[in-house]
Amino acid sequence: IPATVSTRGYSQKLGECAVSFFSTKEIQKKLTGSFPKCLNDAPLLLPAAGTHLRSNLDQWINKHHIHPRVVAEFDDSALMKAFGQEGAGIFIAPAVIQAEVERQYNVVAIGQTDDVTEQFYAISTSRHISHPVISAVIDVAHELIFSKEKRISIYS
Repeated sequence: IPATVSTRGYSQKLGECAVSFFSTKEIQKKLTGSFPKCLNDAPLLLPAAGTHLRSNLDQWINKHHIHPRVVAEFDDSALMKAFGQEGAGIFIAPAVIQAEVERQYNVVAIGQTDDVTEQFYAISTSRHISHPVISAVIDVAHELIFSKEKRISIYS
């Protein structure tokens, strides 16, 4: 929970996963080279600066000496996906929902990296989770969604 939030709350990590890179088929056809070098001079949609995800993504881009064309930055990941769906550029999303992103936005995954991860948290106003439904949701997240051995589609 950000320090700027005045409500007292508790974060419980559900899990983390790699990020995948997505584009329309038209953009994919124009890419040259293998991933991640194919991102050189490619149009890229990024999360807003100042976020943990963006910081890690910037470090990963620098580490691989990639020089994409940053088209836009977004505070809203759904808006970023919508722009990506319309062909504005390549965007990222959690790898755990790769199949769903491809289906919903009619895009293709062009690559994935474990070096940049998305983290997911359950946030509550109580330190201990006692409600059985909330406990069950947290258990499913730990065991089925974020476990590499048992990963399922969240829409199955």
